Amino acid sequence: MQTDTIPRQTPHPTAEEVFSRRFRSALRYDMNIYWELSKPHFGRFVAAVIAGALLSASNGLIAWAAKPVVDLFLIGKDMSMQYLLPLGILVLFTLRGGFTFATNYLMSSIGAKMVKMLRDDIYRKLLRMPSSYMISASSGSLISKLLNDLSVLHNTMAYTIRDFFVEGGTAIVLIVVAVVRRWDMALLAFVVLPLIVLSIGKLGKLMKKTSMATRKMISRVTIILHETLQGMKIIKAFTMERTMAERNRDALQEHYRNTMREVRIDEMSRFLADVLGGLGLAATAYYAFSLIAQDRMTPGDFVSFLVAIMLVYTPLKRMSKVYNNFQQSRPVIERIREILQVQDEPSGGIEKSIQGEIVLSDVSFTYPSAREAALRHINLTIRPGEIVAVVGHSGAGKSTLVDIIGGFWHPTDGTIAIDGTDMRDLSVFCLRSHLGLVTQEVVLFDDTIKANIRYGRPEATDDEVIAAATAAFAHDFIMELPEGYDTMIGERGARLSGGQKQRLTIARAILRNPSILILDEATSSLDTESERMVQAALENLMIGRTTIVIAHRLSTVQKANRIVVMSQGSIVQQGTHEELLAQDGLYRELHAMQFADEEKRDTSTEAQS
Repeated sequence: MQTDTIPRQTPHPTAEEVFSRRFRSALRYDMNIYWELSKPHFGRFVAAVIAGALLSASNGLIAWAAKPVVDLFLIGKDMSMQYLLPLGILVLFTLRGGFTFATNYLMSSIGAKMVKMLRDDIYRKLLRMPSSYMISASSGSLISKLLNDLSVLHNTMAYTIRDFFVEGGTAIVLIVVAVVRRWDMALLAFVVLPLIVLSIGKLGKLMKKTSMATRKMISRVTIILHETLQGMKIIKAFTMERTMAERNRDALQEHYRNTMREVRIDEMSRFLADVLGGLGLAATAYYAFSLIAQDRMTPGDFVSFLVAIMLVYTPLKRMSKVYNNFQQSRPVIERIREILQVQDEPSGGIEKSIQGEIVLSDVSFTYPSAREAALRHINLTIRPGEIVAVVGHSGAGKSTLVDIIGGFWHPTDGTIAIDGTDMRDLSVFCLRSHLGLVTQEVVLFDDTIKANIRYGRPEATDDEVIAAATAAFAHDFIMELPEGYDTMIGERGARLSGGQKQRLTIARAILRNPSILILDEATSSLDTESERMVQAALENLMIGRTTIVIAHRLSTVQKANRIVVMSQGSIVQQGTHEELLAQDGLYRELHAMQFADEEKRDTSTEAQS
């Protein structure tokens, strides 16, 4: 595929490779994910860890310095401390601020780079996914995973892992200070630590479950917003504003309730850490006062120890948040892994020049979620340069047939050969590079007119773009626009009329110069004047190409070399327009019904005028 030919800018393992590795322990798997994703930024990571270690050491130095300050200055009245103490405080807090800035900046930059790489890799993965996945998956849910979920991973790297090193290191340094000052009091103070760890572990499991529900709920909110923006005209036309507002409000309320559950779990972890820490500190203070009363401890030792203990409970409480944040990121990792584990669209390896012969041999197809087959035992040969029209009632299988030929789906049974090569053995990129597609649903991008036409062949020159637009009868209206070919057309071509948009898609197909052309109801939604212009452009496009035309207006297919009539997934008739009209079959039925409808419309128009 074309996406595979685009080189990645960095040589590190892809997200797909990282998320495919297996570990017995879920924790080891999570940590491996973060390690592998941060490996390309190893230098920054080491620098951040060193800055974090120095920050932890500076916090420990505050507790250690409490003893000489109390014993020498407050009790011993050593006035030299009057000058040294303020200077020491200034230097210490300056260093502490510098280490904090360095740690936070470096870890945030690693998180931002990691998320940028993930978004790029996941976007590339989306381009390689088969049509079956893209149809079954909600586009709003995918957008939520790319934006909301990956932001959680950024926060985990930027803040949670940073806190893991900084707060964990600070706790260790302060515990060492406390033990050196009075090991017996330290033992008494930290006897509650196992209870804190146990409570954090139990609440963390609940946090993981709640966080997974929150991720799904924010996906629902994103889906509603995406559908609203896409379908605003229908919402207004059917006065659905109140219904959509209520639907959005319910989704937001559900997300709010679950978010507050996460907040309660998080705050409960801190509350328990505070209560248990206070219990340990109260027992320690009682014991320390008895030692001071017996002159077995100096006030400096007590203050230094007390500062260390009070400071150590702060990083321990933050470590409880670290654990909860890790639990919140686990559902995100699982959701991203779901995307990356989807099998790529199958592609053979044969590259060849395609002339346009298409042979379908006993082809049947059933959609993954359907019970009934959409196509049944299709046998059809299309010669190079032949124009074949496919007609039938809605749901007959016409669009499914052209999707199969375009390689967007593969037959459940039977084979399709392109110029004698089984389509499964043919490179998908090779097939589609020789394929032009114009559909009823116009797909344009929020870019310039020139860029939209050039999607047909990115390397095309400006003169070739203008020539394609001229052949599509689009050049004149383009030149009337304020900036000509450099005019921005808005999302999905919102600033253009239906006929103008369709002629741009035809210009894009002309520029591609395909061997095989598929026209899927390309004029069905246009008015008479626009249809006339588009039909003329299509006739230019079809010259010398194998063309498959799906049309509901039979007047547009009468010039086809052959007309294929479909019903309930099968081919029931084939022949020219004249041959099929001479037969007693579905085509004559369709023709009679359409002729009667057109006659009624003409009579109604005359009566109104």
